[in-house]
Amino acid sequence: MTLQATISLLILLLILALVVFWVVFWPRMRILRIQKQAFPAPWQETLIERLPFVTKIPTAEQEQLKFLIKAFLADKKFYGCAGQEIDDDIRVTVAAQACLLIMNQGRTPYPDLDSILIYPSTFVATREVANELGLVSTNHIAMLGESWSQGKVVLAWDNVQKGVMNLQDGHNVVLHEFAHQLDHESGSTNGAPVLNTRGAYRSWAHIFSEEFEELQKDAVRGRHSLMDHYGATNPAEFFAVATETFFEQPKQMVAYHHELYQQLKDYYKLDPGKW
Repeated sequence: MTLQATISLLILLLILALVVFWVVFWPRMRILRIQKQAFPAPWQETLIERLPFVTKIPTAEQEQLKFLIKAFLADKKFYGCAGQEIDDDIRVTVAAQACLLIMNQGRTPYPDLDSILIYPSTFVATREVANELGLVSTNHIAMLGESWSQGKVVLAWDNVQKGVMNLQDGHNVVLHEFAHQLDHESGSTNGAPVLNTRGAYRSWAHIFSEEFEELQKDAVRGRHSLMDHYGATNPAEFFAVATETFFEQPKQMVAYHHELYQQLKDYYKLDPGKW
């Protein structure tokens, strides 16, 4: 073997070793490093101030939530928009609620998510909409939050604050938008996130379609319902609205939508009613 061939082989072996290290060993080493880091005292103060119910959940789950928050904040970038400055209050408040949705699931936080964009208040999104004739018009829509399949979540900070000031009204923009992120992990944002078995999908489709149709009827008739009528827009919005209700009004959901609550309890592996 020539010297040049030997050098080329060594380079290939080195590249291979680096790839193996990066794919196999580095993620585990990184997780261990994050686990060893103390949860900062100011973050703890923010967590209890914003989500006081956390003190009522089992200690093991509290520690798990803190680890997920650390992992989330180590990976995700926050960007202030329209003059909004980013601080740890914003970062921990958003991360804590997002991580509630993935507790007890043995997973890294939102692997497809790169960044969170924070506006100070309602922001305007521009959309191109085609009518039945195929003519395209530009619409400007006021938004409180938005979830993109391209690895971004957009939030209005004043509405995030409003959501944590009342954790029992069934309205929470962070839970809503991060439910969309989970929904999209199946490859399509359609109200059916990744489930474990074919039987789970059948049960999910049956119960969710019945509940979705019932909410649509309530919306058309102007009849009061536990879940916000916005959930009648489409199955994806129904899943996000149902998630808000599950975490913020669990006892009411058990009483009026028992089967739906059980589906969400099995999916999230949590029982907020006990909190």
